[in-house]
Amino acid sequence: MSLTFSIKPLHSDAFDPFAAYLADHVADNGRDGMPLFQPLARADSRFEGERARAFRQALDVPLFEPGWRRAWVARLADGRIIGHIDLRARAEAHTSHRCILGMGVDAGRRRTGVGAGLLAHAREWATSQTALDWIDLQVLSSNDSAIRLYRRSGFVDIGEIVDLFRIEGRSMGFRSMALKLMREGH
Repeated sequence: MSLTFSIKPLHSDAFDPFAAYLADHVADNGRDGMPLFQPLARADSRFEGERARAFRQALDVPLFEPGWRRAWVARLADGRIIGHIDLRARAEAHTSHRCILGMGVDAGRRRTGVGAGLLAHAREWATSQTALDWIDLQVLSSNDSAIRLYRRSGFVDIGEIVDLFRIEGRSMGFRSMALKLMREGH
């Protein structure tokens, strides 16, 4: 099933509706027997306080300055947010040619093309930034549907740390994936 939606940049002055969406989205982490999609216990699956402030502030950091972040939201025609994607600076020194991807899609809108659309949009934006050569991401090794989506979008596995997390009595690995940005003429 395909869905009609638009993808627009997220700016800090329009952050509150996004924060409400993301708080609801993060609260779905492991809900009702669904697998975890973040390395957080159910009780810690919140988006508020310092976590929300840091995300909002990073949107205003100039591109390629330490701590920068750019984000986009997928919206239905009525304005409802149904997904998001963000790219942000790596914290390590000498890594300004790489960025880290984070994303999420509303539980009721998965497998409708929203995730693939968001990934294509972020890839297009990143490719237009000549200083970026790679997009990196980390995903729980048990999140098979996300891993399949990332692979279909061109990401390749670069490693896995098995048993990195022990959440609610379960051992969980963390998979690293990367996408080399290809530009015309290179």
